[in-house]
Parts: sequence; C-alpha cells; structure tokens
Amino acid sequence: MGMEIERKFTVKELPEGLEKYAFHIIEQAYLTTEPTIRVRREDERYYMTYKGVGGGNTSLAHEEYNLALTPEAYETLSSKADGNVIRKKRILIPYMDHMIELDIFDKPFEGLIIAEVEFETTDAANAFVPPGWFDEDVTDRREYRNAYLSRKTL
Repeated sequence: MGMEIERKFTVKELPEGLEKYAFHIIEQAYLTTEPTIRVRREDERYYMTYKGVGGGNTSLAHEEYNLALTPEAYETLSSKADGNVIRKKRILIPYMDHMIELDIFDKPFEGLIIAEVEFETTDAANAFVPPGWFDEDVTDRREYRNAYLSRKTL
C-alpha cells in the first residue's frame, strides 16, 4: 500500500550491455481500467493491484495497493480480463540514485519500449535528469499507460 510516484519515457536507443542486468518476465491483464484493477504474473509471483486516481491532472503520483494471489487465482482472474494481455521483459538498470525499469513489450505491442523511474517524492521526480538514451517524457500521455494498451484495438 502507498503512493506511487513515477515518470515514464520513450527511448531513443537501447543502452549497451543490457544482458548484464537483472530482469523480470511480466504478464498482466486488466479486469477494469477505471479504477485500475489488474492481475500480474512477475516471474513466479502472482498478485492483484488496485491503482487509485492521481491527484489533479497529473499521472505523476497515485495510490497503489497489492494483494498476493495463488497461481490458480491468477489464471482464473486473468481469463476474465477484458482486452489485451500485456507481456513484457522488464530490465532493471541502476542509474545514479534510481532504478530504471526498462520495459520491452512482446506481441501484440512488439517494438514498444518504455522506461519508468520511481521516486520517493514528487520533488525528486521533478528534479530527475534522465540519461541521454531517454527520449520523450510521456508520464502524462495515456496512450503509453498499460491500462490504455490493454483496451487498444489492434
């Protein structure tokens, strides 16, 4: 439980040496997008997440709660999900005092790559200077949110 503060970016190019970093294989499905309720498999961990609506017109900060699931509960719930199941490889890249989560999406969103960085405070998020391989800040652009992708017609 708590407040999640994050920024999202597109990337110009993948940094070199990605194979040396830890990664997770993620599959997630959305039961509803307003409010956001999703089920996720991350490697061999399963859980449901509720994401509250952020304050004001920004996507920078929002409430988030996680609940552990059994593999069976995950399979049952994910089978009831609306829309696209999202699959991605998340590579964890240390950068200064932060951890970049580089999401490389699989079908049906192959080619989409998004970098996310989480922060302790909104001040830290606003002060963040991204590495040179980052491109556009898309934090407030809904078309880059996983919940939006789950509803996208392909």
